[in-house]
Amino acid sequence: MNSKPTFSDRLRVSFKGILDPIGAFLNQTGLTPNTITLLGLLGTSIGAYFISQGKMTTGGIILLFSVLVDVLDGTMARLRGESSDFGGFVDSVSDRYAEFITFGGLVYFFLSRENYSGVMITFAATAGSVLVSYVKARAEGLGFTAKVGLLTRVERYFVLIPLLIFDQPFLAAILIAIFGNITALQRIVHVRAQGHERMRKARENKEYLH
Repeated sequence: MNSKPTFSDRLRVSFKGILDPIGAFLNQTGLTPNTITLLGLLGTSIGAYFISQGKMTTGGIILLFSVLVDVLDGTMARLRGESSDFGGFVDSVSDRYAEFITFGGLVYFFLSRENYSGVMITFAATAGSVLVSYVKARAEGLGFTAKVGLLTRVERYFVLIPLLIFDQPFLAAILIAIFGNITALQRIVHVRAQGHERMRKARENKEYLH
């Protein structure tokens, strides 16, 4: 069962003409894709600090630039002809850290204001975000696909960053908590269907051999 291209996939194709020249320039500076990945993570950490201090607009703007920087590592690796499994692994791990750090900033903010509803909603948003990525990774490890769902990583940032810039952190957390967990369930259902299809084909092959 093939998955349709995700929103992230379509964005990469749409902005290839912009990303490639920037990636080529960064390659000429001697920077490596993994360095860009880490710079993006550093920027996210700075943004999360401002979020934790209640400076949502500043934090959101820094997050926006950090995400844009992080997009370039894959472009640089492709242009170098050095795309590797380890590079993809580093990028994926960095992305998870970035999300944990960002939501950690929100948790600190809500705790400092004794907004325990905000803390619990942010916890649910974190869980949904992590599960979306985990389900995909686990599915691919078993030979399935799981690039489906309403709120993949890019869409989560499209929700989070504008709402932070407009100082609406609670609304951002609620939307990601709801639609992030719905996305995880969508992926589970998608993988379940593939599992049933695989079992059906295995039974048919077994019957044919007999």
